[in-house]
Amino acid sequence: MIYVSDKAASKVGKLMKEAEIKDTQEYFLRVSVVGGGCSGLSYKMDFDNEKKPMDQEFEDNGVKVVTDLKSFLYLVNTTLDFSDGLNGKGFYFSNPNASRSCGCGESFAV
Repeated sequence: MIYVSDKAASKVGKLMKEAEIKDTQEYFLRVSVVGGGCSGLSYKMDFDNEKKPMDQEFEDNGVKVVTDLKSFLYLVNTTLDFSDGLNGKGFYFSNPNASRSCGCGESFAV
């Protein structure tokens, strides 16, 4: 399962409206893990409406999240959250599978 906090769900909804995505039943948030970043792996998020055969699909707090199977192995039980505080604004992942992460919070290692 991939979880979505209340704050992140609210922000995803706002971003979908700003992007003028009208068919929220067809579109979803695609989350993936890609190589790169100072710790070795980075998170990637996009709006998408095309599912692939091995995609894993979840829904939490009204947000449909889809990830490929390989990325899901790194994202099991991860929570997507959003911060609008003074120490940084944006989405971040609380990933129990990460052994370390970089100072900017955009990359991690397992």
